[in-house]
Amino acid sequence: MADRDEQSLFEAPPIAEQERMIEAILFATSEPVTLQDLAGRMPHGSDPAEALVHLRRRYEGRGVQVVRVGDAWAIRTAADLGFLMRKEVVETRKLSRAAIETLAIVAYHQPATRAEIEEIRGVSVSRGTLDQLIELGWVKIGRRKMSPGRPVTFVVTPEFLDHFGLETARDLPGLKELRAAGLLDSRPPPGLIPIGDGDGDNEDQPDMFGDE
Repeated sequence: MADRDEQSLFEAPPIAEQERMIEAILFATSEPVTLQDLAGRMPHGSDPAEALVHLRRRYEGRGVQVVRVGDAWAIRTAADLGFLMRKEVVETRKLSRAAIETLAIVAYHQPATRAEIEEIRGVSVSRGTLDQLIELGWVKIGRRKMSPGRPVTFVVTPEFLDHFGLETARDLPGLKELRAAGLLDSRPPPGLIPIGDGDGDNEDQPDMFGDE
């Protein structure tokens, strides 16, 4: 009898109730939440992974969706409705040509060292350019490379993936899509990927998210 009572104390809520719990957590949290964090907030015995499957299915085709961001989860505006948020994005996120090129190199070649970024761009990378991307929260310092001097590397962050609606960096669009969106120069400059015309760090260009 005692064993049965003890087991009942740790009985997990019904899956529908777990789904409601996850929905509440994701709505109230601006940053993506990992399965581990969800499990830590929910009653003992809960299965957040299974509840997420039901929650994602319920939000299919809606204005907001449950999306995976790296190893975490969040509720975000449906990708086809992102244009509704364009004004807020354009007003708060502006990057120079140098920052756009540097961000593209890091995203497509991560982990990338400063020397590798400069080799692809064909010009030196100012400290301010990388500092801007780090302060923006889209690039972070990765592990040191196992090469002479042990240089630090740079990688994109979950915030970068979240902003562009990507699960992983492997979901980045191809070069044709980037050119069509006006994010890349249509002329093929020197380097591993065509990411601009090789101008210096001081030259500005229109915001990567649209016109001012």
